[in-house]
Amino acid sequence: MTTRYGFVGTYPPTQCGLATFTAALFSAIVTSGGCDGCVVRLVATPQPWPAAEVVGEIVSGDPHGPVLAAALLNDVDVVIVQHEYGIYDGSDGEGLLRFFDALLVPSIVVFHTVLAVPDVHQRRILEAIAARAGAIVTMSRTARDRLATGYSVDMGKVRVIPHGASLARTGDSVSIRPTRPTVLTWGLLGPGKGIEWGIEAISALVDLDPAPRYVVAGQTHPKVLLREGEAYRARLVEQVHLLGLGSSVTFDDHYHSNESLEQLVSSADVVLLPYDSTDQVTSGVLIEAVAARVPVVATAFSHAVELLADGAGLVVGHQDPAAIADALRTVLTRRGAAAAMTRAAATATPALLWPAVATRYRELAGGLIAANLVS
Repeated sequence: MTTRYGFVGTYPPTQCGLATFTAALFSAIVTSGGCDGCVVRLVATPQPWPAAEVVGEIVSGDPHGPVLAAALLNDVDVVIVQHEYGIYDGSDGEGLLRFFDALLVPSIVVFHTVLAVPDVHQRRILEAIAARAGAIVTMSRTARDRLATGYSVDMGKVRVIPHGASLARTGDSVSIRPTRPTVLTWGLLGPGKGIEWGIEAISALVDLDPAPRYVVAGQTHPKVLLREGEAYRARLVEQVHLLGLGSSVTFDDHYHSNESLEQLVSSADVVLLPYDSTDQVTSGVLIEAVAARVPVVATAFSHAVELLADGAGLVVGHQDPAAIADALRTVLTRRGAAAAMTRAAATATPALLWPAVATRYRELAGGLIAANLVS
């Protein structure tokens, strides 16, 4: 008998990392896995449904939305719920509790953020969600350890399953590289991404021959765009001008399909993640860069520290352009170091690919379904 999955989360055409994750997980489990599935998506305002798999919406501000969503999904076998701060109504997303209280089938909740130092209410809501879920997924060991030490959670429910990657390189082939070495940062743009530190680091590498070019690819995050427009991008463009880096820094604000993104990433010599946050326990960009076997330089946010520990990249201090420049120089000038990072990434890649990730979700769901039948 085919298992039917329900999914709750933001979903394309919404532009955010969580929507991309939900769609990729749906595709890996349902479309590629031969299962049945449907999606209830989170939206700010009612919108036309974009795809056949979308069967309902939870509209921000609608107090009945979570209960109605649960009713829509009570005929599936298992529901996978994405949890992130700021996407559900109520203080710290407490509106999600109404969904779980109305849900009658087994559930898996995926915690995209686990705060190291939550306030009392954040802790209480996360613990309440964890208590209602049949299983809990974190995407890094760091997030799991935070749950174990900072929250009252049944750790027997918790599984670590990585984010999932689509950009795996096949064989040793790479696309044709530009004459100048390329440093790449991609993802939705906004304050906190640390691009200013990357630009300053590039200014310290103009002595290299040829000097690297820095490509910053990605549109401004829709929420940032609504709040402050393109102010952050404008500040970065002005910084490039003041440093005289007009020929060395390129802003690519186009939307990239998986195919064009794969070409972009495979043409890079190094991926730079200069994020400001020290708290980030999940980074889809980091996972994709490692799976593409491109050396990574990242600031010391927790997911980078964990994933790059086996040698797939270098970790540097936050807001430290000199350290970023030194690490980039190592990757760009020491072929042996870069090759070792590529080999380490190749070793890690099989477990990160979406088919492997989907298998682990199906196994977890199967256990919940079987236990539910027994009870």
